[in-house]
Amino acid sequence: MLKNRKKKDILEPSQNNQGEEEDLKLPLFDLSTMSRATNDFSPANILGEGGFGTVYRCMEEGISLLLLSHMLPLQFFIPEHTSKEKVLDWPQRFHIINGIARGLLYLHQDSRLRIIHRDLKASNILLDHEMNPKISDFGLARSVGGNETEANTNKVVGTYGYIAPEYAIDGLYSVKSDVFSFGVMVLEIVSGKRNKGFCHPDHKQNLLGHAWRLFTEGRSSEIIAESIVESCNFSEVLRSTHIGLLCVQRSPRDRPSMSTVVMMLGSESELPQPKEPGFFTTRDAGKATSSSTQSKVSANDVTMTQLEAR
Repeated sequence: MLKNRKKKDILEPSQNNQGEEEDLKLPLFDLSTMSRATNDFSPANILGEGGFGTVYRCMEEGISLLLLSHMLPLQFFIPEHTSKEKVLDWPQRFHIINGIARGLLYLHQDSRLRIIHRDLKASNILLDHEMNPKISDFGLARSVGGNETEANTNKVVGTYGYIAPEYAIDGLYSVKSDVFSFGVMVLEIVSGKRNKGFCHPDHKQNLLGHAWRLFTEGRSSEIIAESIVESCNFSEVLRSTHIGLLCVQRSPRDRPSMSTVVMMLGSESELPQPKEPGFFTTRDAGKATSSSTQSKVSANDVTMTQLEAR
């Protein structure tokens, strides 16, 4: 959903004069608000239709134009809100996790060009009415040829909370940096919490650190969102959490490939023990650290660009 945006702004990432790419921080509206603003999605309020959905004239003050897509971002469903319209049960969440994994497997292995997305996050996963996930926003994606699986850059782009440590610090991106971002999303889907901004009264670790702490103490069940406790298959949820921690390990060499992730999600085979995650301790609002490295990154909620001397 967007308000007061031109078509070009909707379809293309904005760029400043230095060529830095930025995310748009979009307002989110719940279903009741959208229904009220469009007079229950009245055909009389339709301004036009396109590939992304239907554009409605909105009647509420402060909203002059609303793009109502047939698909909503996963981010819309992750936070634990009181709105029952946003709550997904565990079978839906597990279906989403599997769908994202298979989509990444296609990009990394089955596509004609090997594609590294570089900005996987909840707001870039769109869900249709059947909760089928689609990976979106390839504005920062890069393709690598042949058997290559990695590359490096002087300009680091990504989103704080999802970006892999080797990319944030050294500018090295690979299929394994996408795996890291996937792991973050798995832990967010299981917990109903976002990695960025996660706060716990007993420690200063982010969601990755909290999940790691619970895992090492044999208390992984405590990370499960209260809203899915009654609907969840505990062995399936705990296995998904375990896989998420394998994906966010600090070293990219330790992270599984997406083909391995898909296999692990679809089987009951024994899983290897994960090592410490990267960026699992948040020391303050502007710094994120792993056990041995530190990176100064933007602490806001939009795409970050970091220039480093090589």
